[in-house]
Amino acid sequence: MFQSILVPIDGSQHAKTALSVACRLLSQPQGTLWLVHVPEPLVYETTLVWDIGPVTLETSQEEWERIGQRVLARAAETARAEGVSRIETDIVQGEPTRAILGEARRRGAEAIVMGSRGLSDLSGIVVGSVSHKVAHTADCAVITVRSAHAEADRDQD
Repeated sequence: MFQSILVPIDGSQHAKTALSVACRLLSQPQGTLWLVHVPEPLVYETTLVWDIGPVTLETSQEEWERIGQRVLARAAETARAEGVSRIETDIVQGEPTRAILGEARRRGAEAIVMGSRGLSDLSGIVVGSVSHKVAHTADCAVITVRSAHAEADRDQD
């Protein structure tokens, strides 16, 4: 059990599954869950979980940040429903790997729990996934989570 866990939330099914795992790994009631969102341009249109809906390639940075606030709010609601009482949310700017690592260091997180894939699946194939980079450079424990639901959806395409 961990006292402090950082969970990057991008609206993907993998992030939603990682949040659920993090809630189970967090010591209750004194543990703190930090949910962070790093807005970044999409390389393809996608549909976000938590009933947020579709996001197009034309989505502006300002709109993406508003969507990020909604995604974080829904993620916090989900964590509360799973029994977590100490939750902090934040939108962090920058390159996702550096932003996640920087927030984990700044907050003194004992662990990062994140999806093995996120909304930037396609670019991850070319330049390496964010979860892979975080796992290999973090100063704390990193747990990557694969969503069986997302894998089943991909296999049906």
